[in-house]
Amino acid sequence: QVNLVESGGGSVQPGGSLRLSCEASGDVNSSNCMGWFRQAPGKEREGVAAINAGSGGSKFYPTSMKERITISRDNAKNSVFLQINDLKSEDSATYFCAVAMGRCYATSAFSPATYQHWGQGTQVAVSS
Repeated sequence: QVNLVESGGGSVQPGGSLRLSCEASGDVNSSNCMGWFRQAPGKEREGVAAINAGSGGSKFYPTSMKERITISRDNAKNSVFLQINDLKSEDSATYFCAVAMGRCYATSAFSPATYQHWGQGTQVAVSS
């Protein structure tokens, strides 16, 4: 059993920044790939970032967002973080943390099917 708890969402003005956090507990270890997804009302869930384990673990970002986001993790605390800068209205969504029972690869990091465990999500609202 794996439990994921996200935090750090909220309301922010365009151009602002947020740092989302996710803490995993249960049957999870530092070898798991951890990722962030988001889903806006009426839209499909999309991958935002993913990170493999280990110091210098490979990171994956969608091309459209890679200049504004940074994913990091603290393996000792089974936690993953997402820094989003220069927030835009289109970033408004519920953000989900996810854990995969293995490594991520460029071809799989943004596929929801890669991940076996999901958090409940934290909402981000960007408006002026």
